[in-house]
Amino acid sequence: MLPCVCWLQPILILLSSVLWTRGENCPATCMCPDPHTVDCSGRGLTRLPNEIPLDVRRLLLADNWIPRIPSDFLVLYSDLVYLDLRNNSLSLIEPGTLSTSSRLVFLDLGSNNLTEIPKGTFGESRSLIKLRLGNNPYLSMVSEDAFLGLTSLRELELERNALSTLKVGALSQLPSLRAVRLEGNPWVCNCNFASLFAWLMENSHKLPNGVEGMECSLPMDGRRVSLTQLSQDSFRECQANLTLTDLLIIIFSGISVSVVAIMTSFFLASTVHCFQRWSKGTKGDEEESEE
Repeated sequence: MLPCVCWLQPILILLSSVLWTRGENCPATCMCPDPHTVDCSGRGLTRLPNEIPLDVRRLLLADNWIPRIPSDFLVLYSDLVYLDLRNNSLSLIEPGTLSTSSRLVFLDLGSNNLTEIPKGTFGESRSLIKLRLGNNPYLSMVSEDAFLGLTSLRELELERNALSTLKVGALSQLPSLRAVRLEGNPWVCNCNFASLFAWLMENSHKLPNGVEGMECSLPMDGRRVSLTQLSQDSFRECQANLTLTDLLIIIFSGISVSVVAIMTSFFLASTVHCFQRWSKGTKGDEEESEE
C-alpha cells in the first residue's frame, strides 16, 4: 500500500499545482505559477485582464496587443515590484500612471509604439532600479526631466529608438545610474549633440558596448560615423555659436540699454533747458529790481 501512495504523491502535487494556476484568484486567460505572479504573456490580449489579484508582485503582460494603461490601473496594486509590458501597442503613458507604484523595481516598456517620454511619466518611483524603453521605433523625444526623481535607477535602456538628440540633464540627474544603452539611435552630430558627446566620453564605462557601438550623422552630408572617430575638437565651433535664446537676450539687452540711454539724455537735456530758462528769468528779475 505504501508504494502506491509514494507513486501517487507526484501526481497529486502536479494536480494541485494545475488547480492553483487555474484557481479563483487567477485571471481566466492567464497562468499563476505562484501566489504572487500573474503571467498573461502572449495571450493576444487587447486590454488589461480583469480580476488581477490585489497582492500581485510580478505581472507579465508581454507579447500582446494592449494599446493603453488606464491612469488609475496601478492604484490598487501597491505590492507590485515587477511589470513587463514589452512588445505591446502602447503609444502613450499618461502622466501619473506609474507615480503610484512606490515599490516598482523593474519596468519593461520596450518594443512598443511610444513617441515621447514627457516630464512626470514616472512620477517619483524611487524604488525603480531597471527601466527598459528600447526598441520603440517612433520614440523621438525624451524630456530633460523625464527621469526626475528616479534616485535608485541603475539601468536605463534607450537603444534602437528614433532619438536624434537628448538633453544631457536627463542622464546627469540619475545619481545611481550604472549602465545606459543608447546605441542604434539616429544621432546627429550637431551642436545640440555636443553636451551629450562630452557626457558619453566621461561616462563611457556606463555603456555596455562603449562608444564603439554608437554612431551619429554628420550635419553636412548625412554620413554616419562612429563616435570613436570624433573628439571634443569636433565640436569646437559650437563653443562660439550662440543659441537663439542667447541672441534674443543680447538683442533685448541692447535695445533696453539704448532706450535707457535715450531717456537719460532726454531727461538731462530737459533739465539743462529748464535750468537755463530759470537762470534767464532770475537775471531779468534782478535787472528790473536795480532799475
